[in-house]
Amino acid sequence: MEQQKNWIDDRAFYIEKARWGTWKSYDKEGKGLITSLTEENCIHATRFYLKGLQEGWEEMSTYGGEIDYKL
Repeated sequence: MEQQKNWIDDRAFYIEKARWGTWKSYDKEGKGLITSLTEENCIHATRFYLKGLQEGWEEMSTYGGEIDYKL
């Protein structure tokens, strides 16, 4: 039996609670968007992310960094 989706903002996205206690949002096609520790933060961050996409922000899929150290 499929779990009923908790749609937000007139079906713009939905959120689900994972079995380990985090929250994850998905777009209309089911693509994962944001993972968060609380339901409220997941909704807020997803709204911010979708607004950014709507306004033309470029989507970032990877992050890079460098660490310089000596042994």
